[in-house]
Formats: sequence, structure tokens, C-alpha cells
Amino acid sequence: MDKKVKQEPESLSDVKQPRIENLKTLGPYILEQDNAKNFVYVSDIPQLCKDEPCMLGVDEAGRGPVLGPMVYGIAFCPLSKKDVLKQLGFADSKQLTEEKRDQIFDEMNRKDFAKKALGWAVEAISPNVISMCMLRRTKHSLNEVSMDSAIGLINSAIDAGVNIAEVYVDTVGPPEKYQAKLKAIFPKFKITVAKKADSTYPIVSAASIAAKVTRDHALKVWKFRERPNEEVTSFGSGYPGDPTTKKFLGEIDLVFGFPRLVRFSWSTAGNALEKKAYDMEFEDETDAKDAEKASYGSEKLSKYFAASKNENRKRHEYFRERCLEHVANI
Repeated sequence: MDKKVKQEPESLSDVKQPRIENLKTLGPYILEQDNAKNFVYVSDIPQLCKDEPCMLGVDEAGRGPVLGPMVYGIAFCPLSKKDVLKQLGFADSKQLTEEKRDQIFDEMNRKDFAKKALGWAVEAISPNVISMCMLRRTKHSLNEVSMDSAIGLINSAIDAGVNIAEVYVDTVGPPEKYQAKLKAIFPKFKITVAKKADSTYPIVSAASIAAKVTRDHALKVWKFRERPNEEVTSFGSGYPGDPTTKKFLGEIDLVFGFPRLVRFSWSTAGNALEKKAYDMEFEDETDAKDAEKASYGSEKLSKYFAASKNENRKRHEYFRERCLEHVANI
């Protein structure tokens, strides 16, 4: 009788991670991510991009809307393969229809000639994270969030083995200042930061399309954890001037405010909250501790609610259902 050979379990490196191979696989991939947190996706890296000097473009989508993530994108291809960018028809993504952007995105991930010469990556920055950054005590502006994302994606390409020679970036703030910042971090690269770079440099247009299509589909598959019966068509484009978006922002939970789709650090959202939601007062931590000591002597009230050291206590269903988290966990 043959002996059965016990197979060792696969290591994490052996497990195949989900890949975005075309437009159809983009939405399901995004749906699997936690939309309260950022996520980064890096495409397969063509061997040519490792062997030959490459250009890399950087652009974003969704900087202005009050709803949904802001998505940063990069695209890269060998300097010798500029014709691939022309063949795919890259242009300023804002000047293209949604259907055309989807078509180009699908072809850049599906066509053999594109897959052999072009790679891309995106970071979807959650509206929840944007709001927390802009409202915390040590404020982190949207420009800083944007620059951090761009720098992080360039580093992701470097870590993946992309042979970067030239970098082209659609600017955030004054181009000269941003260019000097990037040059100090990446001194070996030729760096160009310019206004409307997506309409000037096809590689930036490629990054723009990756970012824009990712954001569009992130909104299409958005899962409301706070409002499970909410329809995805009920919030519009996310821009403050959109009547559907205005109507959505008017439907506020008077205690908990907006779902995480909304960037509550935006003045549009803040004004809506001030008009309709209940005023909330939060006791200062120092005052609370003093009151606790005065009422219970040397013993803390929290002692009576603390779990034992060996007990793994679950958060109450009330907080889980409303997706409420301790600020340190976000």
C-alpha cells in the first residue's frame, strides 16, 4: 500500500493574491477591501520595466468631491516603448468619457502588447482616513496626504524592481516646491512636476486613467456598513454641486451624522451637520478622571467594567453594528 504523503501548508508567499486582469475584475477586487481604510494595488511588473530605463507618471482622481475616496495612481513603461502609450490612446482622463476610460483601462490590462510594456499601481485613500488626517490635533493637510501617497507609490514601484529613470507628476500646490521635495527624496531620477501634466505627458494620462477608473468603480461597489439597505445610486457624483449629492447630505443621522462615505472634514458636510445634527459635548479627559476620583475615593469606576487579564472581551453589539471604533484603531 502506498503511503500518503502529508503536504505542508502553503506559506503566505505561495498563496496567489487576487489580481486585476481586466475591467470586470476591478469591482470585485475593490469590494473585498475594507472601505474604511486605505489600500494599495500594484499590477504585475513587465520584465521590460525591470530591464530597461522607464518613465513613470503620477496623478490623482477625486481630490475635490465631498464623497468617496481620493485615488492616487502611477503608471510606468520603458522609454523605448512610447508608441504603446499612443496605441492605447492615452489622453487627459477628464476629457474622456467614462466608457472610453473603462475601455482603455481594460485594454491596458488585457492586451498582450500592453501587458509586456506597461505597469501601474493605485492607492485608494479612504474618506474616513482623509477626515481623520485633516481634523486631528496635529493636522495633516490634503496636500500632505497627496504627496505622501505619491511618494509611497513611487517607492512601491522601486521595491517591485521597476528601473525608473524619469518621473512626471501632475502638481499639488506650487510645482517648483513639489519638484524640489521629490528631487531631494529621489536624487537619481529626472523629475518634472507640472500643472495639467495629464494633458501634456501620456504616461501621466495613463496614471490618471488608472486612478479615475479605480475611483469610479469604488463608488459603484461601495458597501454601506452603517446603512446596509442604502442604494449605491442614491448619492450622485460626490461633488457638492450635484443635486443628488446635496439630497444625500441632507439625510443625516441626528446623533451619528454621516456614513464613512462622506468626508466630514469638508465644509459642505460640516455645515450640513451644524444645521441638522444634535449638538454634542465631550467631557475633557482630565475632568472626567478628577470627577471619578472624587466620587469613588482611590478606586476608579472603570475597575468595575474591566475584563480580567485572561478574558478576551468582545466589543458590544451596539458599537459593532454602528461601525464605531476607538480613534487609536483608525
